[in-house]
Amino acid sequence: MMLSIRELCRPLSPGAQCRPGQPRFEGRLGAAIETGRTRLLVLGGLFFLAFALVGGRLVDVTLLKPSADPKRMAAKAASGDTDGGRETFRGEVADAGGELIATNLITWSLYADPKMLLDPEKTAARLARLFPELDRRDLAAKLKPSEKRFAWLRRHLTPKEYQEVIAEGLPGIGARKDRRRVYPHGALAAHIVGYADIDNHGIAGIERQFDGRLRRGDRIALSLDLRVQHVLREELAAAMKRHGAIGAMGTILDARSGEVVALVSLPEFDPHDPGRASEEGRFNRVTLGTYEMGSTFKILNTAMALDSGIATLDKVYDARFPLKHGKFTINDYHGKGRALSVTEIFQYSSNIGSAKMAIEAGTPRQRAFMGRAGMLKPVSIELPEIGAPLYPRDWKPINTVTIAYGHGLSVTPVHLASAVAGIINDGKRAPVTLIKRDPGEPIPYVPVVSAKTSAEMRKLMRLVVEKGTGKRAEAPGYFVGGKTGTADKSAGKKGYRRNTRISSFVGAFPMNAPRYVVLVMIDEPKGSAETPEATGGAVAAPVVREVVLKAAPLLGVLPAENTSEVPDDASKTPAKAAPKPSKPPAKPAAKPAAGTERAATE
Repeated sequence: MMLSIRELCRPLSPGAQCRPGQPRFEGRLGAAIETGRTRLLVLGGLFFLAFALVGGRLVDVTLLKPSADPKRMAAKAASGDTDGGRETFRGEVADAGGELIATNLITWSLYADPKMLLDPEKTAARLARLFPELDRRDLAAKLKPSEKRFAWLRRHLTPKEYQEVIAEGLPGIGARKDRRRVYPHGALAAHIVGYADIDNHGIAGIERQFDGRLRRGDRIALSLDLRVQHVLREELAAAMKRHGAIGAMGTILDARSGEVVALVSLPEFDPHDPGRASEEGRFNRVTLGTYEMGSTFKILNTAMALDSGIATLDKVYDARFPLKHGKFTINDYHGKGRALSVTEIFQYSSNIGSAKMAIEAGTPRQRAFMGRAGMLKPVSIELPEIGAPLYPRDWKPINTVTIAYGHGLSVTPVHLASAVAGIINDGKRAPVTLIKRDPGEPIPYVPVVSAKTSAEMRKLMRLVVEKGTGKRAEAPGYFVGGKTGTADKSAGKKGYRRNTRISSFVGAFPMNAPRYVVLVMIDEPKGSAETPEATGGAVAAPVVREVVLKAAPLLGVLPAENTSEVPDDASKTPAKAAPKPSKPPAKPAAKPAAGTERAATE
């Protein structure tokens, strides 16, 4: 067939301009070439459109849409694959100085694809040899052919275990990157930081409270000082062992900011393996446990009486005889058998004098004061484990009497520490927090007492350590002040259990410019030759002394040279003793009679 070229220029398409030198083909071959050109143009257009769609989808997925499609992430979560492209690590938790308390570790986890297995029985046997703790029958059941394409076999392999599995070369068995939550300081702050499960979901403590933020990768900075936390933990553990106690608890608060510097509950648990801990070990006694606080509550009762104006430091109350109220009789543990001033009532921890002050103040005033002190609602601390106070709904006169010396109203230890912090901090109570406050952050203080009452309470608390029941809390150079407490534990409707008590001391330092509150409580301490009665003054006060001596320098509080008197706003001499009554004093009862309200000692 002949092919002729008739023109040197012909447009390639209707209406287009021809190009000089472009040949024009005629005949069948020319038509075929023209058709091929058209098809190439169409195919090129389709390829361009396809690439444009793919590129647009990539831009949409990576730049415009959220980091993960819900359906895809749900499928990945079901398989345990959390190593997605844009997913972040679980955020870290650190103390006030930046020391890590909770962080992450990259590991490998073993899985199986049952449809890819050649011989499930042999594979199960070989895996059981590598991991003796795995049950061979359970492995065989997981490896049995099914519609499932994924099954976890063992999480968080060590590097050596990972290499051994790879060396086996088992078809259908693989390992993928995983993330394990680790706690570098172990049990040191376990009740605060809590723990996460194997899939890094927060289960307790800060891990649960801020689970959403941590899963987004946020870093949580706590107010804790791990150095001080270690000091408090070591001293509590030593006291617990020394006195054969079943538990111990304590906290240190910054009275000005409300920040928790240390918080310890014993027994404790390992956050890496909380399943092995006892229920008692996982229980946070400081924020979740509620207790009748005994004579440490006299700080609140005395502050109420002074602030309301019904009492002054020199006012005298008759404490010669046991106080009868209905079927109850109130006694003093170490009664003086004479009238006592308010100063002496606090110094010698008189239940009779405290009860009479409360009666004079009245039930409505007492209840209102307890509300201002934060004793009637849960503490607003950033933990899910928070105990609610237990107080009488029908607040009767007998409740007013017993609450005066720490019975009949149960609160958590952090409740008491917070209230005392407010009383000594010029009467202003800061909300308790575990989160480090930003410098200059405004603090929403709650007024509790006047600045005058605050100064008077600081004098009384210092006097208890200098000349009262808290002498063993004295830490030279730090002007420690506080109050002892020894409360028999409640037995419900049966009253109180004898010789089963909680011994405590709540103190603050330095009392000339109060900064930190220290609360120590020992649960069921046993008597010994050195401390036969195992009271708060004998058991808990020495712990506070050691904690102050070791922790104060870490907190930047340096000792003063002279500690014989509290300078500045504290009195130079204690209040004068009340005059002795004209009547001979009655001999204090050695033991409460039947139907007697058991007194809080000290």
